[in-house]
Amino acid sequence: MAKEIAFAALVREHQGLLFKVTSIYTDNETDREDLFQEVVYQLWRSFDSFRNESKISTWIYRVAMNTAITQLKKRKRRPDAIPISESILIHSESGDEDFEERLRMLYKHIERLDVLEKGLMLLLLEGKGYKEIAEITGLSESNVGTRISRIKKKLKTNMIKS
Repeated sequence: MAKEIAFAALVREHQGLLFKVTSIYTDNETDREDLFQEVVYQLWRSFDSFRNESKISTWIYRVAMNTAITQLKKRKRRPDAIPISESILIHSESGDEDFEERLRMLYKHIERLDVLEKGLMLLLLEGKGYKEIAEITGLSESNVGTRISRIKKKLKTNMIKS
């Protein structure tokens, strides 16, 4: 019983993280709910195997992202057709319209990235360092740095064109 209570508290505590990951990899509410449920199921299945070798949020990100990518492969969706929900956009409290427009444009261009690139950008925008992103994704820290650098260059080029 204590295990179930601890797990439920963990899911409640990291609900926002799970929402962001499931939102970025789905394009409608029903799919988001299904993916959320699948992620929670996968977290439950592997809950006993968590060894506290990393932060719990790192482990949750890794399980959530791997589950989302697996689901995408099963459904044979095209990664570039998955929009980012407006509900995960960060809105400025300053009311700066120019900033808001640039942010919307950034997310519009992030939508066009492939699955791994979206995940890397999500983690970077969440303030994760390269080391933690590497732990979450299973990539080397230098590979994360290289990929993020290329993604930034790609986004900059695409944003200048539009």
